[in-house]
This record gives sequence, structure tokens and C-alpha cells, in this order.
Amino acid sequence: MRVSNVTVRKRLLIAFFVGLAVFSVIIFRLGYVQFGQGEWLTGQAEDSWGRNIPFEPKRGEILDRNDVALATNISAPSVIVFPRQISDPADTAEKLASVLEMNQQEAYDFVTEQESSVWIRPEGQKLTQEKAQEVRALGLDGVYIAEDSKRHYPFGSYLSHVLGFAGIDNQGLTGLEHYYDDKLKGEGGYVSFFSTAKGTKMPNLADEYEPPVNGLDLRLAVDSRVQTIMERELDIAEATYDPDGAMAIAMNPKNGEILAMSSRPHYNPENYQEVPSEIYNQNKPVWMQYEPGSTFKIITLAAALEEKLVDLEEDTFNDPGYIEVSGHRLHCWKKGGHGHQTFLEVVQNSCNPGFVALGEKLGKDRLFDYIEDFGFGQKTGIDLQGEGTGILFDREDVGPLEQATTAFGQGVAVTPLQQVAAVSAAVNGGYLYEPQLAKEWVDGETGEVVETISPVMKREVISEETSKEVRHALESVVAQGTGKGAFVDGYRIGGKTGTAQKAKDGKYLENNHIVSFIGMAPADDPEIVVYVAVDNPKDTLQFGGIVAAPIVGDIIGDSLEAMGVEKREDQIEKELTWQDEPLVETPDLIGRTTKDIHRSYYDLRLSVAGEGDVVERQSPEPGTRVAIDSTIRVYMGDKTSESD
Repeated sequence: MRVSNVTVRKRLLIAFFVGLAVFSVIIFRLGYVQFGQGEWLTGQAEDSWGRNIPFEPKRGEILDRNDVALATNISAPSVIVFPRQISDPADTAEKLASVLEMNQQEAYDFVTEQESSVWIRPEGQKLTQEKAQEVRALGLDGVYIAEDSKRHYPFGSYLSHVLGFAGIDNQGLTGLEHYYDDKLKGEGGYVSFFSTAKGTKMPNLADEYEPPVNGLDLRLAVDSRVQTIMERELDIAEATYDPDGAMAIAMNPKNGEILAMSSRPHYNPENYQEVPSEIYNQNKPVWMQYEPGSTFKIITLAAALEEKLVDLEEDTFNDPGYIEVSGHRLHCWKKGGHGHQTFLEVVQNSCNPGFVALGEKLGKDRLFDYIEDFGFGQKTGIDLQGEGTGILFDREDVGPLEQATTAFGQGVAVTPLQQVAAVSAAVNGGYLYEPQLAKEWVDGETGEVVETISPVMKREVISEETSKEVRHALESVVAQGTGKGAFVDGYRIGGKTGTAQKAKDGKYLENNHIVSFIGMAPADDPEIVVYVAVDNPKDTLQFGGIVAAPIVGDIIGDSLEAMGVEKREDQIEKELTWQDEPLVETPDLIGRTTKDIHRSYYDLRLSVAGEGDVVERQSPEPGTRVAIDSTIRVYMGDKTSESD
């Protein structure tokens, strides 16, 4: 049967369009594979025949404010194997096991794993350079040494709870290492080469290198000079008192920068695996919560002064040794009381009944408003994990008795850091700052500051006028009250003692106290606030003025000298006790002969060095106050005195 031309044309058109459709699908699919999936397919192909040797980034260093390295890195290469490149697994495993001092079966399991690459861990990780060279010398196919590093803390246990530590994978696990891990760790790099299906390297293809991105260096507000002094004093306290624990904080009250922080017991971060977790997790200044005792009275004092409820010089209080509150007698620490005294003497004597009276003047709401405004009952915001909030009474549960005990620091729980921040606000003109450890982020390659962390001022709590009165009162405590142990001639230290009972199972323990002292200096323009607490010191009277005050005095005096802060005049004269040695001013001996000096009578000893007849230099300098019978060192020269 003959087919018409029309039918033929229709069939041709149908065939054309079907062919066109098929061709279009093929073209579309090719385009999709080429352009839509090309990058992914290339990546899959490279993954199948590419091999990467990782290069770890350099973890950012942690520096003090003067660029002293506190946490740094040392080279510690690691072993990586590519099982498909290993022709004789048994021989390779035997040789690796011998050098790495590991079980041969474990080594065999590593080198026969069905993976493109395998790390030998832990025996092949973070090796010494000598051990890595031994592995290289074996010349084993498929076994490579990857560049790696491990964390190094040059000062050992120094600042350990603050720095924390990084684990075997260079991941920050505690302290600042953990808090700022994202910026410190950087991003890894690698060397990539291409291999056959059997894992052998393709000779005609170039290796690809992706350099690691190093982490940023962290510059802290911490001053290693102050930290060294603090560590020294806590070491001495441990040796002297065998306490259950101890802690210290130093802060710049003008901006909240932490200058030093330490806790006992401490540990070496490089050996954290050998230390119980309850030690390396105990950063006491940040998380420990306990009754503050009399150091808390500074808050009650500041509140009463700000509300103009008391004149320290004019208003008086009679202390018979107790005060009646809701049928309870709240006793003073001094049996029989302090008798009739001004409120300045109430502060100097740390008189509990006197502070109960100030709390009553304030009333519940005003007292607790100030307590909360000074930052208690909330985290300070320091850049460390695990910070405590403290414990305050719920206001609806506060009666006259709870109000009274709160006024002198009993029945509430605070952290050491909260106290330092609050007292800093009380003495710096009235401004509450957020404590901060981090100061700047720095590019380790160029030294360029990438980011500056500015101080955070939360609020104004009291006026400059009130703050000035608080500073005067605290200076008088050190010169004439319970804080005499912290007195340092010329530095105008002010402060407050604290002796807090420890509770267990709802009862206070006998002869088991946390003794503390918080001090600031110079009183006219504070540069440093230091808090020290010693937990259950042995073989001593457990009072803050006896144990903690001298430690704070030594830390402040030596720190201010190291920081270059000049001594002051107009210091309140210290009221001497039978234990104190009188101070005398060193005379000006420059230009005088030894014969002339010996004619004069001084309550001082003389140590002579050098040749010549005339004093050219002396130490201490003229006008320095020293104890009687102290030694003045003089250097003799050839200059002739004017009298000659």
C-alpha cells in the first residue's frame, strides 16, 4: 500500500521532534553534569585518588600585658599512615611498634584499616624530634611524619587555673584556653598528592599545598610582675599555715582589668592528666561561694554614707559587746565590746553591732538595693567559664534578723571576684566595672593588634564624694584598726579584714574559718585592689588581720613598686602596737665622710663599699622610712666634701 506524502512528512516531523527531544535531554544532562555537578564530581574524584597530609595550625600564644609568653607552642610531630600504600603490613607494623614502643597487634590494626589515612594514636602522637627522626629513618612506604605541635606553659603551675590547658588535639579544655578556643586554635592546612587505586603516588601530578591559618595571639590584662609576687606570697602562706586552700585576686579598680589571679592547690597544665579533676576545675576566685564576713561591711558602709545616714567623725555608737535583734543577741567579735566609739572607730574595729545599726538605718530595701547594685547575686561577666552567682536572701524572706546579719556579711554567700569588683567600685569613684582578663587580639605574624577589648562600665553605684569617704575609712582601718598587718609605709593602703565561719550540714564548724583581707592603694588614687583568702589556716589564730592582711600588704607594696607607682605623702600615721618597730627616716649622707657620719648618732647600721673618703651613693635614698637598726649601704668615692 502506498503511503501518502502527507503521512511521510508527519512521520519525519515526529522522528525529528523525538530526536530533538532526546538530543535536548542529552545536552541538558551533559550541561548539568558539567556545570551543575562538575565541582562536586571533581571533588569526589579527588577524594578517591587524592591523599592529604594535614598540617596543624599554630595555636595562638597567650601573653601578659607586657608580652611575656604565658602559653606557647613547641614542635611535636605525629605519625600518619596511608594503608593502601603499604605493601607489607606485618613488617611495617613490627618496625613501627618497636620504635613507638607499642603493641605490635595494635600497630598492625592501624596499618590495615580500611581508610585512606590513619593517625597512630596515642603512641604516634606529639612525638619528640628524636623519636620522629627514628620513624623517618625506617623509610617505610605509606608512613609519614605530619608537622604538629603541643602546648607549652613556660612557668609551670603559674596562673594555671586562669590559663587552663589544651588537650592532645590542641583543643582548649579549661580556662582561657577553652573560653577563647575559637580564636586561638586557627584552621588546619594540608599537603595533597594524587595516588593510583593501589595507593602509589602519581609521578606526573604536582602536589597541592593549602597552608594552615594560625590562631590569633591573646594579650591579657595580667601583669606577670604582679602575678609572680602573688604566687610567691601564696607559696609562703601554704608553707606557713598548711591551709585547706587559698586564693588571691588583683584588679585595676579604674577599668576592671585583672592584674593577677591565683588559687591553691594548683597544678602544671602540661601534666593535667596526672591531676584529679577537682583540682584543675577549682578556680576558686571565680566559682567559690561562701560567707564573706567583715569584708562585706564595706558595702553597708558605702550605702549608709551615700544615703547620708551617718557622719563617721561626729556620730557615735555604744557597743556593750552585743546588740538585740528580734530576741536574739548578735555578738561583737570582741568580748565585752568596744564601748563608746565614733562610727569611724566602728569601721576601724570591725564592730558587728555598729554595722547592724547602720543596716537598720538603711532598712531592708535600701540595703538590698545597694547590695544588688554593687553586683552581688549575679555573675560579674568575667571571661572565664563556671562563674558563681552567690546567694542572697529573697527579700520577702528577709526579717529584722536576716537584715542585721546581712549588714555585717553573715547569712549571704558571695564569690571572691564579686567582692573585688564591688570594692573596686566603692573606691574608684563609684563605678562598677566588668572584670576582664583579655585585653587585645594580636596577629602573631605581624604583631598588629586585630581587636581591642574595651573596659565595660556597668553603672555608677555611689558618688565620688562617698567613694572618697570610703577610702579614708579603709585607710584608717589599716593605719589604726584591725588591718595594721597590711600597712606599708608610703603607699597609703586601705582595706578591711574578714573572718568567716564555714558551715557544714547547716551548722557552723568550730575553729575552721576562711580568713580574708581586701586592700587597695594608694588611698588618694587607687591603682590596685587585692583580695586574699586563706581557708582554715593551721597553728595560728584564725583572724583576717593576723593571717591575710600581711599577705595583702606584701602583694600591694611590692606590686606598686614593680609597676612604678610613686609613694605618697600625707599617709595616716600607723598606730604602733607592741609588735611594731618604730620607723625612722634615713638621713642624707651624700657628700659626707665616714668620719663625719660616725660623729653623728643614728639608730641605723652602716655598710660601706668602694674606695674613697666621701659618700657618692646611698641606699635606701634619703628620707626613706625604715625600721630602727636597719642597714644603710653607702658607696664611697674620691670627691672631697665641702666641709673639707
